[in-house]
Amino acid sequence: MSLSLATANPASTDIWSVASSPFLWVCALGVFAVIFIQTFLYSRAAKAAAPHVDMPLREVREAFRAGAVASIGPSLSVVLVAIALLALFGAPAVLVRVGLIGSAATETASANLAAQSMGAMLGGDSYTQQVFAVAFMAMSLSGGMWMLCTLLLTPVLKRGSKSLAKRNPAAMALIPTAALLGAFSMLTIAEIPKSNIHMMLVLISAASTAFFLFLAKLLKAKWLKEWALGFAILIAITAGYFMHTA
Repeated sequence: MSLSLATANPASTDIWSVASSPFLWVCALGVFAVIFIQTFLYSRAAKAAAPHVDMPLREVREAFRAGAVASIGPSLSVVLVAIALLALFGAPAVLVRVGLIGSAATETASANLAAQSMGAMLGGDSYTQQVFAVAFMAMSLSGGMWMLCTLLLTPVLKRGSKSLAKRNPAAMALIPTAALLGAFSMLTIAEIPKSNIHMMLVLISAASTAFFLFLAKLLKAKWLKEWALGFAILIAITAGYFMHTA
């Protein structure tokens, strides 16, 4: 911490001297330590509960293995987002954010709004250490509210979902799907007016995802459904690179 304070200069554009400070690395390692402890506790609880539901230990291991394989696809998209954010926030800050619940798009938008409120732009010439600190704080508070809302509202929503499922099971199946479609549709629509390249990349990523999902159904390859998002992101990033450099 003393090292990060000694090298800090609010007006300096040398972001890396504070973005890679030992204090932030300790925070990042602390976050992942909590994640590993939670994983161990949940795994042990699942094994302890298995005999009570007549689930053999072999099936528990198969379930763990299937979950690990299924997580590779979504994790790939998270890794790609993390790589994109490294140039703005540095490794420790990005590790802290991707290791916790939240949305990279939402938190980046929060950081961008914080930077704009100081008359700066993320990654621009006016992106100083002071702007980085404020933007990172805004991003962290945004992610923190995700966790707090999850902690406080999950029990309430659980009771509401049980009541709704008893009264109208069809509505309970429809509402979560509609909410996800609405949220991601708004994020997608917001990118289209930015430029023709943005519009083309939206179409390319949508077509890529549809193709891989169709291929997964045709080949009956369940793993391909999980990898579809990661493959679509890779294709869109590659297309965007060639479009910008053409």
